[in-house]
Amino acid sequence: MDSVEQSTHGVGPWPGEWPVDPHYDRDLLERGDTRNVLDRYRYWTMEAIVADLDARRHPFHVAIENWQHDMNIGSIVRSANAFLADTVHIVGRRRWNKRGAMVTDRYQHVVHHEDVSALVEWARAEGIPIVGVDNVPGSVGIERTRLPERCVLLFGQEGPGLSQEAIAASDVVVEIAQFGSTRSINASAAAAIVMHTWVVQHAELPEG
Repeated sequence: MDSVEQSTHGVGPWPGEWPVDPHYDRDLLERGDTRNVLDRYRYWTMEAIVADLDARRHPFHVAIENWQHDMNIGSIVRSANAFLADTVHIVGRRRWNKRGAMVTDRYQHVVHHEDVSALVEWARAEGIPIVGVDNVPGSVGIERTRLPERCVLLFGQEGPGLSQEAIAASDVVVEIAQFGSTRSINASAAAAIVMHTWVVQHAELPEG
């Protein structure tokens, strides 16, 4: 298959003789593959895709406070998959709205922590600094900040932002420069910006 993306709507049954590589799913070869995946993963089993992603994941994590069943969480998980985050950590309520994830949570490691202290305990045990994201007093501009290569990017709820406990637990809090009249930008948009900033600073970018 061409490595260039050919279709956003999927592909039909495999034309010609089937490949014998164990990466391929025989049911998909027979019926076609309409999943929202890159062409390089067309017809692959979900397990094979996850294994390939695991071999290349970036060393940053994403954590999201989930006290109010925030609708943005699904979109943040989708962005974490797009930027190849190591793991997404849901802090607070275990249940979250998966609609915005567009099934990408099947390919993204997602774990749960009961509260901020549990996330902090995990991060300290792993030796990973926590980077809070919010426009609060004392925060520093992300445009002028070098993010740690290994880190947890911690996001708060839409509206209230990071909890006081999360701010206190962060090794640094960064904010995104804004120039209009609104006090803040959408939580999922902010998460995508911060993840992309990490990618620009640390990832090996593809050519072309």
